[in-house]
Amino acid sequence: MKVRNSLKSLRGRHRDNQLVRRKRRVYIINKKQKRYKARQG
Repeated sequence: MKVRNSLKSLRGRHRDNQLVRRKRRVYIINKKQKRYKARQG
């Protein structure tokens, strides 16, 4: 999982990317392409 300052650009890289908020953190998850996974901060 990559840790990024900004997830906005990463979200547009694949159409199945989802922006999810869990426990005051922002995550990008993708059920089809598992490599697109990141968290902010």
